[in-house]
Amino acid sequence: MSDQDGDPQNGFKTVTPDQIERLGDEELMTLVGHKNPIAFEVFYDRHGTAGYSVAYRIVGERPLAEDVLQEAFLSIWRSKAGFDRARGSVRAWVLGIVRNRAIDAVRRAAAPTWRLDCDDDAVLEDSEDGLRTEAEVLRRETARELRGALAELPREQSQVLEMAYFGGFSQSEIAAMMGMPLGTVKGRTRLGLEKIRGHLAEAGR
Repeated sequence: MSDQDGDPQNGFKTVTPDQIERLGDEELMTLVGHKNPIAFEVFYDRHGTAGYSVAYRIVGERPLAEDVLQEAFLSIWRSKAGFDRARGSVRAWVLGIVRNRAIDAVRRAAAPTWRLDCDDDAVLEDSEDGLRTEAEVLRRETARELRGALAELPREQSQVLEMAYFGGFSQSEIAAMMGMPLGTVKGRTRLGLEKIRGHLAEAGR
């Protein structure tokens, strides 16, 4: 944003709605960070639909997905930290916040089963045959045992597995949402599955 557009902290007083709508995402987030209500409305219009799609795919219920989306965007509005471009694109950052809120909602609801069903092949696209075999083993376990195993994984590994099995996202979708190479997602998935297999083996499964 140029100086003639005004001080971002008072942007809604000096920048017109049309000017705000033409801002790039990162510039827009500067105004959102300074609690500009017009900028936040534009921000929501840009990313709300994608956020709802992520929430709905994870929680599987429209009212709950709407609640998750509202919580996520309110947390962005209230947060003092704001957007950090080091975390990737604004879209990836927003969807990451929605994803984490949705996963928390699923955990609170204590879902009795994982969401792998007839769509296993789509969920596990790009996976090697060994990972598909491991997924079949995991699917037969109870949600409680799997959640316990996930809790013991490093966060970067548990995140990709939660997105795959709670959310039903493919590895390529996870890579896009988290702003990381597909190979990194594959590697974290593989390592996570290997550790879960070891955990279940130790438990006598």
